[in-house]
Amino acid sequence: MGIVAGLDSSPDFTRIVVCDADTGAVLRQGYAPHPVENPDSGGRPSDVDPQAWLLSLGEAAGGGLLEGVQAIGVSSQQNALVPLDAQGNTVRPAMVGGDKRAQVAAADLIDALGGREAWAQAVGCVPQAAQPVTKLRWLAKTEPEAALRTAVLMQAHDWLVWQLLGRPVRRTTDRGGASGTGYWSAAMGGYRPDLVELALGHQVMLPEVIGPSDAAGTTPEGLLISAGTGETMAAALGLGLGMGDVVVSLGASGSVMAVHPEPLVDQSGMITSLADATGMHLPVVTTLNAVRTLRGAAELLGAADLEGLSDLAMKSTPGSHGLVMLPYLEGERTPNLPHTAGTLAGLRRESMKPEHFARAAFEGMLCGLADALDVLRGRGVGVQRIFLLGAAAELPAVQAAAPALFGAQVVVPQPADYAAIGAARQAAWALGAKQGTLDPRTPPVWQGAAAVVLDPGEDLAVGQAVRQQYVSVREQTHPGAFRA
Repeated sequence: MGIVAGLDSSPDFTRIVVCDADTGAVLRQGYAPHPVENPDSGGRPSDVDPQAWLLSLGEAAGGGLLEGVQAIGVSSQQNALVPLDAQGNTVRPAMVGGDKRAQVAAADLIDALGGREAWAQAVGCVPQAAQPVTKLRWLAKTEPEAALRTAVLMQAHDWLVWQLLGRPVRRTTDRGGASGTGYWSAAMGGYRPDLVELALGHQVMLPEVIGPSDAAGTTPEGLLISAGTGETMAAALGLGLGMGDVVVSLGASGSVMAVHPEPLVDQSGMITSLADATGMHLPVVTTLNAVRTLRGAAELLGAADLEGLSDLAMKSTPGSHGLVMLPYLEGERTPNLPHTAGTLAGLRRESMKPEHFARAAFEGMLCGLADALDVLRGRGVGVQRIFLLGAAAELPAVQAAAPALFGAQVVVPQPADYAAIGAARQAAWALGAKQGTLDPRTPPVWQGAAAVVLDPGEDLAVGQAVRQQYVSVREQTHPGAFRA
């Protein structure tokens, strides 16, 4: 079919990969950081002039990188809100990331609709500070003039696609990106304009949600632009995830995301029900404490880095000589214990050694994520393979413990630009569907990611015993935390 490109505009940089449309082999790539100095932001890190994304894109695509490319897919940071006026100009800088200014607005919105359950039923998630719907509420309360001038709402990937196409009258998005806004229902497959009005105070124009293999349009030069999607959905597409696959992401906080055929409505608010970029769904459960648990343990023990902490932990044995850490260092979201602290249990003279504490930190982090995984399992989500992402996934102590604690095969893909690769795969899909060479219902089959594959094997029983030790301490310390 030729060659396609995937563009990923993250919070800090733009990456572009150019791929063979048939195999997915990466042929060339480009990179550029976003401009640091942003005169229009007023020095506020949560405000970004979207023009910075275009400047970065142009630099990343320099040197003829896109020569011969027939289609481009765009992936971008989620939760960025770009409010436009009736002429298509930004009324204020884009609001990006987990904007702490909007925390009060989130609580306001939850109350305004009648509570967490009402939101879960309406759009599959409960408002949080990062979500566009919450930022709209903040805008209406804090910058009412800008809110009144807002006539069109876009997210980062919508806006970039629109710019690449020359700012046409038609504005589009995809169901993956729309599902993260807080005003689009994955279950209903449509917008909830009433929730936009609840947040902003008036109705606005929203991008048309097009199908996974549909094209957003074609540039005057004949370059096909696919629907685009959010980074999470693009990375899932780049990894080639399917039914039975789960992604566990190890950042400062952690997340567990599965591929599922239908949206999961969770009245407790623990599950965020996102849509993917293929027509399936991505239920996500988040923990507040993942790698921050390891960093705290490393500081306490005087380990130079996480590699040193891992080396120390490997000197201990499964179960950490009875030492159990509940890693709720910043409170916790799964289970919902926002004001609690961490717990260290099972402290005996023989367990008071650095290696046992180090091992307990790794096991506590992974058991906390296993709790999140069990939330999905409890809702009928099948788990066959677990893709472990993040720099900490490479640590020997993580790889040694994860398969048995999760009770499943663990896949650790080699580091790559999976969001950009996913965007390129979407571009190939749209191109093939237009040419009639690909089924518009099925994305192209590309070569899988190179990865280390780890099976629980004979360690499964030991791992489950360690997990039970953790669950017993959790239940004793926070009885009924998952039933509340």
